[in-house]
Amino acid sequence: METKNNNMILLESDRLLLKEISIQDLNPIHKLHSIPEVDEFNTLGIPKDLQETEKFILSIIEDQNSKQRKQYCWGVWAINSNDFIGLAGLVVAVERFKMAEIYFKLSPDFWGKGYATEISNKLLKFGFEELRLHRIEAGVATENIKSIRVLEKVGMTREGLRRKILPIRGEWKDNYHYAILENEYLEIN
Repeated sequence: METKNNNMILLESDRLLLKEISIQDLNPIHKLHSIPEVDEFNTLGIPKDLQETEKFILSIIEDQNSKQRKQYCWGVWAINSNDFIGLAGLVVAVERFKMAEIYFKLSPDFWGKGYATEISNKLLKFGFEELRLHRIEAGVATENIKSIRVLEKVGMTREGLRRKILPIRGEWKDNYHYAILENEYLEIN
């Protein structure tokens, strides 16, 4: 289900509500970005303070009012408990390519419960059905086995290896490149 609330796009699944982020989400987002386990494969790094997180999310919030949106970022909330689970998003490429990249980042308390798969399916549905994309991609550190499983579970195909592309904690890491095409998505959904 996809609805708009004051230009904010809401996505809902059986267990989750994805609400586009606002400045009111600053504290839970900062807390999420400050967890070392979450930072393990994150190129942003742990923020030095709340202001650094605020600067990061304000650029995303500004894009929400653009006619030609470049990114969508949702806070992910558990419907039954209203717990903040994490973030998920979609970064749109140049219009003519009809392409975007998805991402998700969850608090370790919610790992291993199928949420990342549920989120990824919602992102693919939104991308293909609402944005009318041709292709959706995802990058994942080669050591991030859990996220690799999620991408493969939602039907994405590993297309290649990008060598030493991820700057993580002062070291260059390899990245697997995954993608799914619109026709492939339609075949499995």
